[in-house]
Amino acid sequence: MHLPDPLDDDALSLNVKKTRSHWGRRANFYFFFFFISQAPLIVIFSIPFMVLVRNDHPSLGPGEIAGIALWLAAIAGETLADRQLAQFRAKPANRGKTCRAGLWRYSRHPNYFFEWLHWWSYVLMGINVSNGWVTLIGPVVMLFFLFYITGIPHTEKQAVASRGDDYREYQRTTSMFFPWPPKA
Repeated sequence: MHLPDPLDDDALSLNVKKTRSHWGRRANFYFFFFFISQAPLIVIFSIPFMVLVRNDHPSLGPGEIAGIALWLAAIAGETLADRQLAQFRAKPANRGKTCRAGLWRYSRHPNYFFEWLHWWSYVLMGINVSNGWVTLIGPVVMLFFLFYITGIPHTEKQAVASRGDDYREYQRTTSMFFPWPPKA
């Protein structure tokens, strides 16, 4: 899952204050529940690794090589997307505007796309492993969370609230998730 921009402590602090204010007196309970409820997710996202380490015939075959290559590409893509966004946000003239530079021209959430893509590397590595199909749990659950729970809905809602029509135009012309050339 994508972490908040560590360079933007003020925004993070503001979000915590807004959330605390919204939840009121029961904020501590809700924060506790929010963080404790993540423990089962740790177990779910650990399953692909458990399958891979239980490989009875460990070797560096085509699946592992393809998985490592995809992992490297996905990490590089996510890092590049995060770096491009940080550079865009660092310029005061861009305040209130939407980043359309680099990977952000082709996807509204390239960092999320590459995060999801990285989970497919474990599927490739598990091709020749007994019960390797179980590694599919990673990309499937990640896509569900990105599309319906933690990622895109929340981010899009905040982006429309803070950037208004500029972001609505970006939504109209730019693929939500999969990198694709923009619409005219």
